[in-house]
Amino acid sequence: MKRIGVVTATRAEYGLLRRIIGEINQDSELELQLIVTGTHLCRDFGYTVDEIEADGFPIASRIPIMQEIGEKETVTDIMAKAMQQFGHFYENSGTDLLILLGDRYELIPIAMAAVAYNIPIAHLNGGEITEGAIDDTVRHCLTKMSYLHFTACEEYAERVIQLGEQPQRVFNYGDTGVENIEKIVPISKEELEKRLSMHLGDECASVTFHPVTREEGTAVEQVMELLEALDCFPQMRFIITMANADEGGREINELLLQYAEGHENVRVFTSLGVNCYISLLHYADMIIGNSSSGIIEAPSIGIPTVNIGNRQRGRLQAKSVINCNPVKEEITAAIQRAKSEEMKQLAAQKLNPYAGGDTSHKIVETIKSVVTAGEIELMKRFYDLERTE
Repeated sequence: MKRIGVVTATRAEYGLLRRIIGEINQDSELELQLIVTGTHLCRDFGYTVDEIEADGFPIASRIPIMQEIGEKETVTDIMAKAMQQFGHFYENSGTDLLILLGDRYELIPIAMAAVAYNIPIAHLNGGEITEGAIDDTVRHCLTKMSYLHFTACEEYAERVIQLGEQPQRVFNYGDTGVENIEKIVPISKEELEKRLSMHLGDECASVTFHPVTREEGTAVEQVMELLEALDCFPQMRFIITMANADEGGREINELLLQYAEGHENVRVFTSLGVNCYISLLHYADMIIGNSSSGIIEAPSIGIPTVNIGNRQRGRLQAKSVINCNPVKEEITAAIQRAKSEEMKQLAAQKLNPYAGGDTSHKIVETIKSVVTAGEIELMKRFYDLERTE
């Protein structure tokens, strides 16, 4: 059996990897080596390792790299700890291939340690652009350290090849987030309301706002603009999921909790879990914030997205996405537009550039064909595009 390592560090990442993890776990020729790290192991970010355990997946290793709230720690502290801890793990892990998804900064040292131990990497969601976050740089670095590439659409596949990766190792099977939308059966609205401890009423929205890491020191100001905009819609219900662990994330979360205390129409959660979150999108009228979920998943649900600021700038977008600056007046106008019949009808067409089909199964089958074919040649040859005079 070939040992396939899968790293998950955040709630969002786990939701996107969940079906892949299940496919590997059920395959008789593969052994799942699930490595849990990052915010999954932090109480102040919801200790979401509980969700992984509830799904019944065996955890090969828990590698803590972050401190709990109140203990000052920089991004580079976390990265240094990840490099050391994962290096110790790889030394005796016997990992035949490692799967990494996305663009979180902690993946850089995790990938670097794998490269040092000659462990081939399969990277998901390369070739994308998010100009407002350091994730953009991280993503391209991960591409260059990886052996296999699974992109979310053809344009991104072409960009990975443009970065010098061999075309025969670049595969476009669509996005796993869209696959979740297509395959997860939502729980009933009544059950969802019970879990949220809120009646969703006639109008409700899912809200997530993360720090914009290329705009240092703006997190508090921008989230205050968002909350002032939400004040303009007292008849709507807002289900807010907390920010991630980027610089400024904890400050955002403190403001969100304070805001919820004074508003009966607001609920704040560290994590909803994959099924509950997808179910919420099915019953919501729109997504508001700057999460990639509004760009990738929402169009397949058939609801509009109010995309705030620059965090997702550069990503391919469906026509149901409304962009605005992180300013109260612009956010308010964008929400009003999302409420219009015109935008509802446009979103209902469900035209999504990230749609695929059986994405997770195709990814696992491709990985299996590579790891079982013999020794992997890790020497990377740069693929040069043909020059035109």
